[in-house]
Amino acid sequence: MTGKSDKADRLDGPGGGTRLRVNLRQLEVFAATARAGSTRAAADHVARSQSAASAALTELERTLGAPLFDRVGRRLMLNENGRVLMPLAASLLDQAAELEHMFTGAHEAPLRVAASLTIGEYLLPDVLARWQAAHPASPVQLMIANTRDVIAAVAAFDVDVGFIEGPQTHPNLRIHPWLTDELVVIAAPTHPLAGRHAGARHLREAVWALRETGSGTREAADRWLLEQVGPLQVAFELGSAEAIKRVVAAGEALGCLSREAVARELTQGTLVELATRLPRATRRLAIVLHRDKRLGRGTEAFVRHCEQVTVARRAG
Repeated sequence: MTGKSDKADRLDGPGGGTRLRVNLRQLEVFAATARAGSTRAAADHVARSQSAASAALTELERTLGAPLFDRVGRRLMLNENGRVLMPLAASLLDQAAELEHMFTGAHEAPLRVAASLTIGEYLLPDVLARWQAAHPASPVQLMIANTRDVIAAVAAFDVDVGFIEGPQTHPNLRIHPWLTDELVVIAAPTHPLAGRHAGARHLREAVWALRETGSGTREAADRWLLEQVGPLQVAFELGSAEAIKRVVAAGEALGCLSREAVARELTQGTLVELATRLPRATRRLAIVLHRDKRLGRGTEAFVRHCEQVTVARRAG
């Protein structure tokens, strides 16, 4: 007997040094389970059997001396302990990936990005192309979704950085202003209001095609139009700007989209910007990062790259 407690015997190595019992494989299984909601789905993600994944998670909880999940139906949901561990585990796994890629000479770890539809479809492609040209060893994985889903992906550590529209907040996220965008009312060139100054009554009586609830563009449009015009006759709620443009170009509906999203159609004349007596509607696009997650070198460099885009636009 050494006189040490069982806990000390498990943690202390030769000479009294600490012997780490938590390993990266356990943290990988833990993070995958948190994202997927089950050890079965997590096992597929980390290329292990379900029994091996369950054993790794059980050993992690035993070593830490605390449960990390609550079972809700068939799903495993992070409890308070798990929510504390998640940002630490995500950061350690990212650092391990950086270390591995640094010494193996392989490509850098993938840069995981999520963006709202307007940003992901009309603003980020050029930004990402310039990034890729300057960092050819840095692959990019881009998820395009509505603003609500982008925030959820960053909060759940599914992506490294997000781009959203509008004044969103979240207790676990840091939101940094990025670019300024403007909303415009669009119509087909043959629309009865095209070429006229449309007042609030005309806009109230018109039929509209707008983005779906949860979209940053829809939230901004509602805030602008409802305040200035009142309730609208929304006949179409569509999940993409492209669908809205097609509906507007083909019929009698008005639309409200980012100027970036309709720039080509306005130039080509397939759509027209409706002249209204409404004040300009500008909004701030933002970069979203997790408050508790350490940024990897690649993510830090990419955020700086995006901030340079802001500086260049102001200078232009």
